[in-house]
Amino acid sequence: MRSKTGVARQVAAAMAGLALAASAQAAFTADQVQSFTLANGMKFIVLESSTIPNANMYTFWKVGSRNEAPGTTGLSHFFEHMMFNGSKNYGPKMFDRTMEASGGSNNAYTNSDVTVYQDWFPAASLETIFRLESDRIAHLTIDPKMVESERGVVLSERSTGLENSNVRMLQEDLNSVAYSAHPYSWPVIGFESDIKAWTQQDLVNYFRTYYAPNNAVSVIVGDVKAAQVKALATKYFGAIPKRAMPPAVKTVEPEQKGERRLFVEKTSATSANLMVAYKVPRLDSPDHYALDVLQSLLTEGKTSRLYKALVETGLATSVGTDATDGFDPGLLYVFAVAANGVDGAKVETALLAEIDNVVQHGVKAEELQAVKNKKLVNLYRLQETINGKAQQLGNYEVFFGDWRKLFAAPADYEKLTAAEIQAVAARYLKKSQRTIGTLAAKEQ
Repeated sequence: MRSKTGVARQVAAAMAGLALAASAQAAFTADQVQSFTLANGMKFIVLESSTIPNANMYTFWKVGSRNEAPGTTGLSHFFEHMMFNGSKNYGPKMFDRTMEASGGSNNAYTNSDVTVYQDWFPAASLETIFRLESDRIAHLTIDPKMVESERGVVLSERSTGLENSNVRMLQEDLNSVAYSAHPYSWPVIGFESDIKAWTQQDLVNYFRTYYAPNNAVSVIVGDVKAAQVKALATKYFGAIPKRAMPPAVKTVEPEQKGERRLFVEKTSATSANLMVAYKVPRLDSPDHYALDVLQSLLTEGKTSRLYKALVETGLATSVGTDATDGFDPGLLYVFAVAANGVDGAKVETALLAEIDNVVQHGVKAEELQAVKNKKLVNLYRLQETINGKAQQLGNYEVFFGDWRKLFAAPADYEKLTAAEIQAVAARYLKKSQRTIGTLAAKEQ
Protein backbone atom coordinates (compact mmCIF):
# COMPACT_ATOMS: atom_id res chain seq x y z
CA MET A 1 0.00 0.00 0.00
CA ARG A 2 1.39 3.40 -1.01
CA SER A 3 2.13 5.74 1.92
CA LYS A 4 0.42 9.13 2.22
CA THR A 5 3.82 10.75 1.91
CA GLY A 6 4.47 8.89 -1.33
CA VAL A 7 1.07 9.90 -2.69
CA ALA A 8 1.69 13.53 -1.76
CA ARG A 9 5.01 13.48 -3.58
CA GLN A 10 3.42 12.02 -6.70
CA VAL A 11 0.61 14.56 -6.63
CA ALA A 12 3.11 17.40 -6.19
CA ALA A 13 5.20 16.05 -9.07
CA ALA A 14 2.13 15.75 -11.27
CA MET A 15 1.06 19.31 -10.47
CA ALA A 16 4.55 20.58 -11.21
CA GLY A 17 4.47 18.73 -14.51
CA LEU A 18 1.13 20.27 -15.46
CA ALA A 19 2.37 23.76 -14.57
CA LEU A 20 5.52 23.18 -16.57
CA ALA A 21 3.58 21.92 -19.60
CA ALA A 22 1.18 24.87 -19.47
CA SER A 23 4.04 27.36 -19.19
CA ALA A 24 5.96 25.71 -22.00
CA GLN A 25 2.97 26.02 -24.30
CA ALA A 26 2.86 29.76 -23.58
CA ALA A 27 6.56 30.18 -24.43
CA PHE A 28 7.87 31.55 -27.69
CA THR A 29 10.30 29.93 -30.13
CA ALA A 30 13.52 31.05 -31.77
CA ASP A 31 11.99 31.28 -35.23
CA GLN A 32 9.64 34.00 -33.96
CA VAL A 33 12.55 36.31 -33.10
CA GLN A 34 14.09 38.63 -35.69
CA SER A 35 17.23 40.73 -35.44
CA PHE A 36 19.16 43.25 -37.50
CA THR A 37 22.17 45.52 -37.08
CA LEU A 38 22.39 49.07 -38.38
CA ALA A 39 25.40 50.30 -40.34
CA ASN A 40 26.65 52.06 -37.19
CA GLY A 41 26.75 48.75 -35.29
CA MET A 42 23.65 49.12 -33.11
CA LYS A 43 21.87 45.78 -32.84
CA PHE A 44 18.10 45.34 -32.55
CA ILE A 45 16.20 42.21 -31.53
CA VAL A 46 12.47 42.14 -32.27
CA LEU A 47 9.72 39.79 -31.14
CA GLU A 48 6.22 40.40 -32.49
CA SER A 49 3.66 39.61 -29.78
CA SER A 50 0.08 40.79 -30.17
CA THR A 51 -1.39 39.37 -26.95
CA ILE A 52 -1.88 42.93 -25.67
CA PRO A 53 -1.72 46.28 -27.55
CA ASN A 54 1.48 47.25 -25.73
CA ALA A 55 5.21 47.02 -26.35
CA ASN A 56 8.47 47.56 -24.55
CA MET A 57 11.99 48.58 -25.45
CA TYR A 58 14.98 47.44 -23.42
CA THR A 59 18.29 49.02 -24.36
CA PHE A 60 21.37 47.30 -22.95
CA TRP A 61 24.53 49.42 -22.83
CA LYS A 62 27.70 47.45 -22.23
CA VAL A 63 28.98 49.74 -19.52
CA GLY A 64 29.01 49.26 -15.77
CA SER A 65 31.25 49.84 -12.79
CA ARG A 66 33.84 47.38 -14.14
CA ASN A 67 34.60 49.95 -16.88
CA GLU A 68 35.49 52.68 -14.38
CA ALA A 69 38.80 53.49 -12.72
CA PRO A 70 39.95 54.87 -9.38
CA GLY A 71 38.86 58.50 -9.33
CA THR A 72 35.86 57.95 -11.61
CA THR A 73 33.97 55.20 -9.79
CA GLY A 74 30.20 55.58 -9.95
CA LEU A 75 30.05 57.27 -13.38
CA SER A 76 28.06 54.44 -14.98
CA HIS A 77 25.34 54.74 -12.34
CA PHE A 78 25.45 58.54 -12.55
CA PHE A 79 24.61 58.47 -16.25
CA GLU A 80 21.56 56.39 -15.42
CA HIS A 81 20.40 59.60 -13.70
CA MET A 82 21.68 62.06 -16.29
CA MET A 83 19.99 60.29 -19.20
CA PHE A 84 16.65 61.59 -17.92
CA ASN A 85 17.81 65.17 -17.46
CA GLY A 86 17.71 66.79 -20.84
CA SER A 87 18.75 66.47 -24.47
CA LYS A 88 18.63 68.67 -27.57
CA ASN A 89 14.89 68.42 -28.19
CA TYR A 90 13.67 67.52 -24.70
CA GLY A 91 14.55 69.63 -21.67
CA PRO A 92 15.12 68.43 -18.10
CA LYS A 93 12.42 66.00 -16.94
CA MET A 94 10.75 66.14 -20.39
CA PHE A 95 11.71 62.55 -21.18
CA ASP A 96 9.42 61.27 -18.44
CA ARG A 97 6.66 63.79 -19.13
CA THR A 98 6.59 63.08 -22.86
CA MET A 99 6.54 59.35 -22.30
CA GLU A 100 3.80 59.59 -19.68
CA ALA A 101 1.72 61.78 -21.99
CA SER A 102 1.96 58.96 -24.54
CA GLY A 103 0.77 56.41 -21.98
CA GLY A 104 4.21 55.02 -21.21
CA SER A 105 6.54 54.57 -18.26
CA ASN A 106 10.19 53.74 -17.78
CA ASN A 107 12.91 52.60 -15.44
CA ALA A 108 16.63 51.86 -15.54
CA TYR A 109 19.30 49.97 -13.63
CA THR A 110 23.07 49.79 -13.47
CA ASN A 111 25.26 46.97 -12.23
CA SER A 112 28.91 46.02 -12.52
CA ASP A 113 28.62 45.10 -16.20
CA VAL A 114 25.70 46.86 -17.92
CA THR A 115 23.35 49.82 -17.78
CA VAL A 116 19.82 49.02 -18.98
CA TYR A 117 17.01 51.43 -19.88
CA GLN A 118 13.48 50.02 -19.87
CA ASP A 119 10.49 51.59 -21.62
CA TRP A 120 6.89 50.30 -21.47
CA PHE A 121 4.26 51.92 -23.70
CA PRO A 122 1.18 51.49 -25.91
CA ALA A 123 2.33 50.06 -29.23
CA ALA A 124 0.89 53.10 -31.01
CA SER A 125 3.54 55.25 -29.25
CA LEU A 126 6.50 53.34 -30.71
CA GLU A 127 7.75 56.25 -32.83
CA THR A 128 7.62 58.62 -29.86
CA ILE A 129 9.80 56.22 -27.87
CA PHE A 130 12.32 55.96 -30.71
CA ARG A 131 12.41 59.74 -30.94
CA LEU A 132 13.03 60.11 -27.20
CA GLU A 133 15.67 57.39 -26.96
CA SER A 134 17.65 58.48 -30.01
CA ASP A 135 17.68 62.15 -28.97
CA ARG A 136 19.32 61.47 -25.64
CA ILE A 137 21.93 59.25 -27.26
CA ALA A 138 22.77 61.67 -30.06
CA HIS A 139 22.37 64.91 -28.11
CA LEU A 140 22.51 64.39 -24.34
CA THR A 141 22.79 67.63 -22.38
CA ILE A 142 25.39 67.44 -19.63
CA ASP A 143 24.39 70.68 -17.97
CA PRO A 144 26.69 71.68 -15.04
CA LYS A 145 23.75 72.80 -12.86
CA MET A 146 21.93 69.52 -13.42
CA VAL A 147 25.17 67.62 -12.77
CA GLU A 148 25.47 69.24 -9.35
CA SER A 149 21.84 68.52 -8.54
CA GLU A 150 22.14 64.85 -9.45
CA ARG A 151 25.51 64.59 -7.73
CA GLY A 152 23.74 65.46 -4.50
CA VAL A 153 21.02 62.90 -5.20
CA VAL A 154 23.58 60.14 -5.72
CA LEU A 155 25.54 61.06 -2.59
CA SER A 156 22.32 60.88 -0.59
CA GLU A 157 21.40 57.57 -2.24
CA ARG A 158 24.78 56.14 -1.31
CA SER A 159 24.69 57.16 2.36
CA THR A 160 21.05 56.18 2.85
CA GLY A 161 21.53 52.81 1.16
CA LEU A 162 24.48 51.89 3.36
CA GLU A 163 22.67 53.00 6.49
CA ASN A 164 19.46 51.13 5.69
CA SER A 165 20.94 47.85 4.47
CA ASN A 166 23.29 45.71 6.52
CA VAL A 167 23.71 43.32 3.61
CA ARG A 168 24.70 46.10 1.22
CA MET A 169 27.27 47.50 3.66
CA LEU A 170 28.74 44.07 4.31
CA GLN A 171 28.82 43.16 0.63
CA GLU A 172 30.57 46.41 -0.32
CA ASP A 173 33.31 45.84 2.23
CA LEU A 174 33.56 42.14 1.41
CA ASN A 175 34.10 42.86 -2.30
CA SER A 176 37.04 45.10 -1.46
CA VAL A 177 38.67 42.16 0.32
CA ALA A 178 37.66 39.34 -2.02
CA TYR A 179 39.15 41.13 -5.05
CA SER A 180 42.73 42.29 -4.98
CA ALA A 181 42.91 43.73 -8.50
CA HIS A 182 39.69 43.52 -10.53
CA PRO A 183 37.28 46.49 -10.73
CA TYR A 184 34.50 44.31 -9.31
CA SER A 185 36.13 45.34 -6.02
CA TRP A 186 34.44 48.76 -5.97
CA PRO A 187 30.74 49.56 -5.51
CA VAL A 188 28.47 50.25 -8.46
CA ILE A 189 27.34 53.53 -6.91
CA GLY A 190 30.96 54.64 -6.51
CA PHE A 191 33.01 55.97 -3.63
CA GLU A 192 31.96 59.18 -1.91
CA SER A 193 35.21 61.01 -2.68
CA ASP A 194 35.00 60.09 -6.37
CA ILE A 195 31.36 61.20 -6.64
CA LYS A 196 32.32 64.57 -5.19
CA ALA A 197 35.33 64.94 -7.49
CA TRP A 198 34.04 64.09 -11.00
CA THR A 199 34.77 66.91 -13.43
CA GLN A 200 32.69 68.07 -16.37
CA GLN A 201 35.33 66.65 -18.71
CA ASP A 202 35.19 63.27 -16.92
CA LEU A 203 31.47 63.12 -17.71
CA VAL A 204 31.82 64.20 -21.34
CA ASN A 205 34.63 61.71 -21.99
CA TYR A 206 32.75 58.85 -20.35
CA PHE A 207 29.58 59.46 -22.32
CA ARG A 208 31.43 59.72 -25.63
CA THR A 209 33.35 56.53 -24.90
CA TYR A 210 30.51 54.23 -23.82
CA TYR A 211 27.26 55.62 -25.25
CA ALA A 212 28.10 54.79 -28.83
CA PRO A 213 25.51 52.90 -30.91
CA ASN A 214 27.92 50.03 -31.53
CA ASN A 215 28.09 49.45 -27.76
CA ALA A 216 24.35 48.81 -27.39
CA VAL A 217 21.72 46.15 -27.95
CA SER A 218 18.05 47.11 -28.08
CA VAL A 219 15.20 44.62 -27.62
CA ILE A 220 11.65 45.47 -28.70
CA VAL A 221 8.84 43.08 -27.80
CA GLY A 222 5.11 43.60 -28.24
CA ASP A 223 2.38 44.50 -30.68
CA VAL A 224 4.78 45.75 -33.35
CA LYS A 225 6.02 44.64 -36.75
CA ALA A 226 9.69 43.95 -37.33
CA ALA A 227 9.66 45.94 -40.59
CA GLN A 228 8.20 48.92 -38.72
CA VAL A 229 10.86 48.67 -36.02
CA LYS A 230 13.65 48.48 -38.60
CA ALA A 231 12.34 51.54 -40.43
CA LEU A 232 12.14 53.57 -37.22
CA ALA A 233 15.53 52.35 -36.03
CA THR A 234 17.11 53.42 -39.30
CA LYS A 235 15.33 56.79 -39.22
CA TYR A 236 16.16 57.72 -35.64
CA PHE A 237 19.34 55.82 -34.77
CA GLY A 238 20.95 55.24 -38.16
CA ALA A 239 22.61 58.66 -38.38
CA ILE A 240 24.26 58.48 -34.94
CA PRO A 241 27.97 57.97 -35.67
CA LYS A 242 29.74 54.74 -34.89
CA ARG A 243 32.74 55.19 -32.59
CA ALA A 244 35.81 53.20 -31.67
CA MET A 245 34.91 50.37 -29.34
CA PRO A 246 35.52 51.18 -25.66
CA PRO A 247 38.77 49.95 -24.15
CA ALA A 248 38.63 46.37 -22.95
CA VAL A 249 38.91 45.57 -19.25
CA LYS A 250 42.34 43.96 -19.16
CA THR A 251 42.74 43.27 -15.46
CA VAL A 252 42.47 39.60 -14.54
CA GLU A 253 41.90 38.84 -10.88
CA PRO A 254 44.91 36.85 -9.56
CA GLU A 255 44.26 33.39 -8.18
CA GLN A 256 43.15 33.44 -4.56
CA LYS A 257 45.38 31.17 -2.49
CA GLY A 258 43.68 31.16 0.87
CA GLU A 259 40.66 32.12 2.91
CA ARG A 260 40.17 35.85 3.56
CA ARG A 261 38.19 37.41 6.41
CA LEU A 262 36.77 40.75 7.47
CA PHE A 263 34.74 42.12 10.34
CA VAL A 264 32.44 45.15 10.03
CA GLU A 265 30.89 47.11 12.89
CA LYS A 266 27.63 49.03 12.56
CA THR A 267 25.95 50.92 15.36
CA SER A 268 22.40 50.17 14.22
CA ALA A 269 22.92 46.43 13.74
CA THR A 270 20.71 44.35 16.02
CA SER A 271 22.06 40.90 15.12
CA ALA A 272 25.05 39.44 13.32
CA ASN A 273 25.07 39.23 9.52
CA LEU A 274 27.24 36.61 7.86
CA MET A 275 28.35 36.54 4.22
CA VAL A 276 30.52 33.90 2.57
CA ALA A 277 31.65 34.58 -0.99
CA TYR A 278 33.25 32.00 -3.28
CA LYS A 279 35.14 32.69 -6.50
CA VAL A 280 33.14 31.41 -9.51
CA PRO A 281 33.51 31.73 -13.31
CA ARG A 282 31.87 34.27 -15.61
CA LEU A 283 28.18 33.99 -16.42
CA ASP A 284 28.58 32.16 -19.74
CA SER A 285 30.66 29.39 -18.18
CA PRO A 286 29.67 25.77 -18.92
CA ASP A 287 29.06 25.49 -15.17
CA HIS A 288 26.50 28.31 -15.10
CA TYR A 289 23.35 26.18 -14.90
CA ALA A 290 24.78 23.84 -12.28
CA LEU A 291 25.84 26.81 -10.14
CA ASP A 292 22.42 28.40 -10.54
CA VAL A 293 20.71 25.22 -9.38
CA LEU A 294 23.22 24.86 -6.53
CA GLN A 295 22.25 28.31 -5.23
CA SER A 296 18.59 27.30 -5.12
CA LEU A 297 19.37 23.99 -3.46
CA LEU A 298 21.17 25.90 -0.73
CA THR A 299 18.70 28.69 0.09
CA GLU A 300 15.52 28.78 -2.02
CA GLY A 301 12.42 27.88 -0.03
CA LYS A 302 11.76 26.07 3.19
CA THR A 303 13.07 22.76 1.85
CA SER A 304 16.50 24.20 0.98
CA ARG A 305 19.58 22.95 2.76
CA LEU A 306 20.52 26.14 4.61
CA TYR A 307 16.94 27.04 5.54
CA LYS A 308 16.62 23.70 7.31
CA ALA A 309 20.10 23.89 8.85
CA LEU A 310 19.93 27.51 10.04
CA VAL A 311 16.38 28.87 10.13
CA GLU A 312 14.50 25.79 11.30
CA THR A 313 17.05 25.26 14.05
CA GLY A 314 16.63 28.82 15.32
CA LEU A 315 20.18 29.93 14.48
CA ALA A 316 19.15 32.42 11.78
CA THR A 317 16.09 34.38 10.73
CA SER A 318 16.89 34.32 7.01
CA VAL A 319 19.30 32.88 4.46
CA GLY A 320 19.99 33.69 0.82
CA THR A 321 22.36 33.52 -2.12
CA ASP A 322 23.38 35.88 -4.90
CA ALA A 323 25.94 35.93 -7.68
CA THR A 324 27.91 38.52 -9.67
CA ASP A 325 26.65 37.15 -13.02
CA GLY A 326 28.99 39.20 -15.18
CA PHE A 327 31.43 39.29 -18.07
CA ASP A 328 34.33 38.30 -15.82
CA PRO A 329 34.81 35.69 -13.08
CA GLY A 330 32.92 36.80 -10.00
CA LEU A 331 31.50 35.70 -6.68
CA LEU A 332 28.76 33.44 -5.41
CA TYR A 333 27.48 34.93 -2.15
CA VAL A 334 25.85 32.93 0.64
CA PHE A 335 24.46 34.99 3.49
CA ALA A 336 22.52 34.63 6.71
CA VAL A 337 21.11 36.88 9.42
CA ALA A 338 21.60 35.47 12.91
CA ALA A 339 18.64 35.22 15.25
CA ASN A 340 18.62 37.60 18.21
CA GLY A 341 21.11 36.52 20.81
CA VAL A 342 22.84 33.98 18.54
CA ASP A 343 26.55 34.46 18.09
CA GLY A 344 27.64 34.90 14.48
CA ALA A 345 30.33 32.26 14.92
CA LYS A 346 27.66 29.60 15.55
CA VAL A 347 25.85 30.56 12.36
CA GLU A 348 29.11 30.40 10.44
CA THR A 349 29.96 26.95 11.77
CA ALA A 350 26.55 25.55 10.84
CA LEU A 351 26.54 27.22 7.42
CA LEU A 352 29.99 25.96 6.45
CA ALA A 353 29.13 22.48 7.76
CA GLU A 354 26.11 22.25 5.49
CA ILE A 355 28.07 23.47 2.48
CA ASP A 356 30.73 20.87 3.26
CA ASN A 357 27.96 18.27 3.50
CA VAL A 358 26.90 19.06 -0.07
CA VAL A 359 30.51 18.93 -1.25
CA GLN A 360 31.19 15.60 0.48
CA HIS A 361 27.88 13.81 0.02
CA GLY A 362 26.09 15.61 -2.80
CA VAL A 363 22.33 16.08 -3.11
CA LYS A 364 19.44 13.69 -3.56
CA ALA A 365 17.95 13.10 -6.97
CA GLU A 366 14.47 14.11 -5.82
CA GLU A 367 15.57 17.46 -4.35
CA LEU A 368 17.52 18.20 -7.52
CA GLN A 369 14.51 17.39 -9.70
CA ALA A 370 12.29 19.64 -7.60
CA VAL A 371 14.66 22.58 -8.12
CA LYS A 372 14.99 21.85 -11.84
CA ASN A 373 11.20 21.87 -12.14
CA LYS A 374 11.08 25.27 -10.43
CA LYS A 375 13.79 26.63 -12.72
CA LEU A 376 11.92 25.53 -15.82
CA VAL A 377 8.59 26.84 -14.58
CA ASN A 378 10.17 30.21 -13.74
CA LEU A 379 11.95 30.34 -17.10
CA TYR A 380 8.69 29.80 -18.97
CA ARG A 381 6.67 31.96 -16.61
CA LEU A 382 8.87 34.94 -17.45
CA GLN A 383 8.04 34.35 -21.09
CA GLU A 384 4.34 34.85 -20.42
CA THR A 385 4.91 38.63 -20.37
CA ILE A 386 6.50 40.94 -22.93
CA ASN A 387 8.63 42.29 -20.09
CA GLY A 388 10.09 38.89 -19.28
CA LYS A 389 10.70 38.08 -22.93
CA ALA A 390 12.64 41.30 -23.51
CA GLN A 391 14.75 40.81 -20.39
CA GLN A 392 15.62 37.22 -21.29
CA LEU A 393 16.49 37.98 -24.92
CA GLY A 394 18.67 40.91 -23.91
CA ASN A 395 20.47 39.03 -21.16
CA TYR A 396 21.31 36.09 -23.38
CA GLU A 397 22.47 38.31 -26.24
CA VAL A 398 24.67 40.46 -24.02
CA PHE A 399 26.04 37.95 -21.51
CA PHE A 400 25.97 34.67 -23.45
CA GLY A 401 26.82 36.21 -26.82
CA ASP A 402 23.69 35.12 -28.67
CA TRP A 403 19.98 35.40 -27.86
CA ARG A 404 19.45 31.99 -29.45
CA LYS A 405 21.14 30.30 -26.48
CA LEU A 406 18.04 31.13 -24.43
CA PHE A 407 16.21 28.34 -26.23
CA ALA A 408 18.77 25.74 -25.14
CA ALA A 409 18.34 26.67 -21.47
CA PRO A 410 15.51 24.21 -20.69
CA ALA A 411 17.60 21.28 -21.92
CA ASP A 412 20.68 22.62 -20.11
CA TYR A 413 18.76 22.62 -16.82
CA GLU A 414 17.03 19.29 -17.38
CA LYS A 415 20.18 17.32 -18.20
CA LEU A 416 21.91 18.22 -14.92
CA THR A 417 22.65 15.27 -12.65
CA ALA A 418 23.26 15.03 -8.92
CA ALA A 419 26.86 14.04 -9.68
CA GLU A 420 27.37 17.26 -11.67
CA ILE A 421 25.98 19.38 -8.85
CA GLN A 422 28.32 17.73 -6.36
CA ALA A 423 31.29 18.16 -8.73
CA VAL A 424 30.57 21.87 -9.19
CA ALA A 425 30.19 22.33 -5.43
CA ALA A 426 33.54 20.64 -4.86
CA ARG A 427 35.17 22.69 -7.63
CA TYR A 428 34.14 26.12 -6.37
CA LEU A 429 32.96 25.97 -2.74
CA LYS A 430 36.48 25.59 -1.40
CA LYS A 431 38.07 27.14 1.66
CA SER A 432 40.94 28.56 -0.37
CA GLN A 433 38.50 30.37 -2.67
CA ARG A 434 36.26 31.98 -0.08
CA THR A 435 36.03 35.29 1.72
CA ILE A 436 34.04 35.42 4.96
CA GLY A 437 32.57 38.63 6.26
CA THR A 438 30.70 39.31 9.49
CA LEU A 439 28.77 42.47 10.39
CA ALA A 440 27.82 43.02 14.00
CA ALA A 441 26.73 45.76 16.38
CA LYS A 442 29.39 48.28 17.23
CA GLU A 443 30.48 48.04 20.83
CA GLN A 444 29.52 51.15 22.78
